[in-house]
Formats: sequence, structure tokens, C-alpha cells
Amino acid sequence: MKRIGVLTSGGDAPGMNAAIRAVVRKAIYHDVEVFGIKNGYQGLMEGNIEPMNVGSVGDIIQRGGTILFSARSDKFKTEEGQNLAIEQLNKYEIDGLIVIGGDGSFRGAQKLTAKGYPCIGVPGTIDNDIAGTDFTIGFDTALNTVIEAIDKIRDTATSHERTYIIEVMGRDAGDLALWAGLSGGAESIIIPEKKDDFNEVIDRLKRGQERGKKHSIIVLAEGVGSGIEYGERIQEATNLETRVTVLGYIQRGGSPSAQDRVLASRLGAKAVEILINGKSGRMVGIENNELVDYDINDILSKKHELNKEMYQLSKELSI
Repeated sequence: MKRIGVLTSGGDAPGMNAAIRAVVRKAIYHDVEVFGIKNGYQGLMEGNIEPMNVGSVGDIIQRGGTILFSARSDKFKTEEGQNLAIEQLNKYEIDGLIVIGGDGSFRGAQKLTAKGYPCIGVPGTIDNDIAGTDFTIGFDTALNTVIEAIDKIRDTATSHERTYIIEVMGRDAGDLALWAGLSGGAESIIIPEKKDDFNEVIDRLKRGQERGKKHSIIVLAEGVGSGIEYGERIQEATNLETRVTVLGYIQRGGSPSAQDRVLASRLGAKAVEILINGKSGRMVGIENNELVDYDINDILSKKHELNKEMYQLSKELSI
């Protein structure tokens, strides 16, 4: 393999730049040329491709977002779009492709692999919703952003004796809400995988009131529903003054944590390694702090499993 390409696709995640850096420098270390593809699969179809060198990725390990930018493309989902992408890859004589992103990005890699084009997926999403890996790039940074917000909101919740609903991202997965709720000392954590009975949440709030508790924090995953609507239901059922904070896209930004920088570096380098060794249609991940790689078809057919022990612990500690 003489040349490889790298792109980022889907939602951005802190640490993507660190992964790009690792891909470029690991490849160059092995005398393989690297081409950066801008604006994801849309840019690939349009031929928005340029060579990268060691200097191209200097001073980016600490930056959030992605220097290759990202975009969503409906056209790439069609066979015409996929064939156009392969035409561009062949035009630039790129022998293999590394895709950094979430499950939607991996489906694109899956389609190209099925057409005989070698691809490797690197999991980059704050949602931490990919099977085959304990953590995805960006999750740890987003988690720390949420925890910082919870700590600050708790200060004002205490001062004004209010109940606060904090809506966090995560799409259809509850990892971000669960980890943030447990580490932030939330009284209730509402996630898609374990939908709490609303009455149970109300009972927990009332028990807190009875022992003199003046404020409460409830963390709600966006996959469950609207934090604003949930807050209205809480106030109607308890008559407690309730406020709602939707953290939104602030969770995606910021300088990646040390953990995300290391994870991204390891996964990016591993992706290059297995690609130049002849593997294709794989996703790299980390399990029990060991690097692994799995068939991307198997990964996309499975669902990421929530840590049930952590969820039970959060219940036990919020009595």
C-alpha cells in the first residue's frame, strides 16, 4: 500500500485531530503517503483531496473539532455517490481509506468495502454508542464538559432551592448521561436503555423533601425526550420550582482531554497498521485497555451495551 486517505465524517468530536495526526505520522513513519479528504464523504465525491505531511498535522493534537471538516451527504448513500467516491480515490491512486466517525460514517466505509475498496473505521463520537469498544474518541472530553456544567448548576440550584433538569446529548445511548449523572451526584438519571417510571422519579424527589433536601439535579439523556417537557411534568407533579438546562453543542467542543488524546493516537496508529498489513472492512477499538479490531459488519449489526452495574450503583447512591 503506497497511499492512504483519511477523512472525518458525521458529528465532530474532541480528539479527531489527534487521530488525524496519528494516522498521518504513523503512515509517513512506514513510508506511506497520506491524503486528507475534506468535508467527509461529500468532499470525497467532489475530489476535495490534498496531500498531507508531518507539518500538516503540527500543533493540532490539542485542538477540538477536525481540521478536515465534516459534512453529511445523502448523495453518498446512493450507489452513484459511492461509485463517484471510488472514482476519485482511484484518480488520486489512494489504495485504502481510514474513516474517523460514528456508526453512520462506518456504514459508508462498509459500502465502499463491499465494492472492493479497503476501509478501516476509527470510532469518534461523544455518544460512546459504538459496539466493540469501551470508549469512543471524544466521550471523555464531553463527559468532563457536562460534569463542569452540573457542578456550576448545582451551586445555583442550592442557592435558590430549585430542581434542575439537565438535558445532555448521546442520541439513542445513555452513556453520557449515566457517567455524568453518577460522577455529578445526580438524584435521578433518565436514559433510553432504562426508562425510569416517572412515578419513581417523583417518589425520589418527595423522599428528599421529607428529609429536608432543598434542591435536586436530574440528568436526562436526549434520547428519552425533551428536557423542557420533562421539567414541566416534574413541576406539575411536585409543585417544586423547576428549571431546565439543555447543554446542546457545547458538549462537542473544547480541547480534548489527555485520555481522548491518547486514545485517538492509539486508535489512529492502529488503523494505519492493520490497513498496511492487508486488512480491510475492520473497526479498531479498545477493550480493557487493549487495542482490538473487529469486522465492521459485525460491529454495525450489534448494539453498544450500557454498563448495568454502573446504572444500579447510581440508583443505590441516590437514595
